[in-house]
Amino acid sequence: MSAADLTAAPPSRRSQGLLLVTAGSVLWSTTGLFVRMVDLDLWSIQVWRSLFAAASLLLLVVIEHGRGTPRAFRAIGRPGLALVPVSAVSMASYVAALQATSVANVLIIYATVPLLAAGISYLWIGERAGRRTLVAAVAALAGIVVMAGGAGGGRNLLGNTLAFVMTATFALQVVTARRHPGLSMAVVNALAALVCAAVAWPLMGAGVPDGRTLLVLALFGIVTTGASNLLFLLGARHIPSGEAGLLGLLDTVLSPLWVWLAFGETPTGAALLGGGIVLAAVVWYLGGGRRGGI
Repeated sequence: MSAADLTAAPPSRRSQGLLLVTAGSVLWSTTGLFVRMVDLDLWSIQVWRSLFAAASLLLLVVIEHGRGTPRAFRAIGRPGLALVPVSAVSMASYVAALQATSVANVLIIYATVPLLAAGISYLWIGERAGRRTLVAAVAALAGIVVMAGGAGGGRNLLGNTLAFVMTATFALQVVTARRHPGLSMAVVNALAALVCAAVAWPLMGAGVPDGRTLLVLALFGIVTTGASNLLFLLGARHIPSGEAGLLGLLDTVLSPLWVWLAFGETPTGAALLGGGIVLAAVVWYLGGGRRGGI
């Protein structure tokens, strides 16, 4: 598939892609809500979250393919098998980064997703990022810096490295979904979640949580890992990689909003200002339509 084929998506496909990516970002932004609702160590959260995400995605695959489910797993081929560990590393390194460094540092590094996705997309499939995408991405990055500056937090080389690994691997997932639009992301993400659970299992603390906590963890896995990743990567097939990464930054704006509404944790002035800059950058980009590429 050529770069021209990728960028020449019909308007209906692009609209569908924008809607799916935005929906995935909104679901992803509820992570903070679920974390506030459970009292477990991060590795235990990661294990149960991943197991429930894998179960929900496997159920979707079985419903869609029925007796052809084994064939659906084989159909992911080499691109899908190569993407499974990439996705698992992205899931695991996110939790590890939050343990090793400040949320502020993770936010700043994650804000480079649209630029990384655009760069990987150009080098791999020849898809050029337009000026509007790059301007919006840089403006959004500035907004994240403002948000993170108000949060404070020190430097940590290991944590920052893990945050970059998470960001780079997610950007690679976005471009792979764009490069191989026929790839079953439900199968890939289900396998990745199982790998992530297996890696985190030896590091978790307590055993099986109580019923209420399990219910919250089930919703956590289904909503923020299963459904969000699936919707985002399905939508990323139909829009340029840099654009998908830019819309993904809505997560950083909405996350503190949901926690504020549910738990009364009032955002700082810097968080409100920075979030407004990010949101304005995304709205400005979408309001301009497509002009000369991404």
